[in-house]
Amino acid sequence: MSAPRNVVIVGASVAGLTAAVTLRGKGYDGRLTLIGDEPHTPYNRPPLSKQILAGTWEPDRIKLRTNEELSALDARLLFGRSATGLDTGARRVVLDGGDSVSYDTLVIATGVTPNSLPGAHHLAGVHLLRTLDDALALRADLRREPGVKVAVVGAGFLGSEAAAAARRMRLDVTMIDPRPVPMRRQFGDRIAGLVGRLHKKNGVSMRCGTGVRRFFESRGRVTGLELTDGTLLDADVVVVAIGAAPAVGWLAGSGLELGNGVECDPTCRAAPGVYAAGDVASWHNNHFGCRMRLEHRLNATEQARAVAHNVLGENEPFAPVPYFWTDQYDAHIQAYGIFPADAELAVLHGELEGGHFVVAYGHRGRVVGVLGWNSPCELRKLRQLVVDRAPWAAILPAPRAVWPGRHLSASLR
Repeated sequence: MSAPRNVVIVGASVAGLTAAVTLRGKGYDGRLTLIGDEPHTPYNRPPLSKQILAGTWEPDRIKLRTNEELSALDARLLFGRSATGLDTGARRVVLDGGDSVSYDTLVIATGVTPNSLPGAHHLAGVHLLRTLDDALALRADLRREPGVKVAVVGAGFLGSEAAAAARRMRLDVTMIDPRPVPMRRQFGDRIAGLVGRLHKKNGVSMRCGTGVRRFFESRGRVTGLELTDGTLLDADVVVVAIGAAPAVGWLAGSGLELGNGVECDPTCRAAPGVYAAGDVASWHNNHFGCRMRLEHRLNATEQARAVAHNVLGENEPFAPVPYFWTDQYDAHIQAYGIFPADAELAVLHGELEGGHFVVAYGHRGRVVGVLGWNSPCELRKLRQLVVDRAPWAAILPAPRAVWPGRHLSASLR
């Protein structure tokens, strides 16, 4: 396979930029185009719900490359431009305004689009949190006057981190989610229960097991919420964090398989001359024997590097052990692997009630995930269990406590 001479990357966040940097680092000297729908130069997203929202960092600190480093890529940079269509036969990406860009090889790295709620998009004070502009607008609203009351709708990673940031600003915070505990879908009932207790301990009012029925407003600005259980809440600011969908609308009619994202083979190839990386990519991970799509920062980097290598002809399957983390108050939670719905759970280090522990998740007789709560050193040592797909039975004599499967509530996406 000869190297392409014209690579176009759609999506200029972590995955898109990493693919571009890796291509140049591997000696690719052909034409390179990087297209991004935001006017900003590429930046790091995880700090948006933490340091940027809390005001401890300013935007310059999250830039992924300086202007000089971007210039050194020798790439055509089309920032503030959106892809609106794809013709795989002619190998052309259609842009807003009607012009198009041709390619030999295309890398799709368009990420995800946050979900919203009916009746929310037109109200001042109601915020999504995906972009830098979103974070800055929300931060300004949280500071607009003393005693702001904040409602966070959604208690996954983003909602939980936003609630924690607002509490650090000493604001009145209520977190709302239809599940009985926050982060249940990510970690299962037992660990999610600890997350819920952490938020309560830090002053968050928890409204789990219910959703939002409607918004109240005055002069176009939100003033409160009615929940599905009939509860009425005052709210000056509402953060909607109810998940996101792969940004694939522009690919309708392209002929690509669009399930839960751009469906790819194990090498992240979606079609001849087309690859996908980052949050938008769905691919078969041979290590775990299943299809997955991950919205994790580190995966975006690793997958984009793998895609760049495969664009240049290596054709190697991408089969990582996923790694992700979240920081909330004094809890640093890190995880390696996957967390299927019917996994078993075993404590390998510490105690669940002690604030320092590592747990393992077992599925179909193998260790498929490990999670650490304020235990980074111990977790790093136990990560190998997931890398080796260690037999679950082999660890059972060692753990302090074991719970059977079906304590989790969701499968892989």
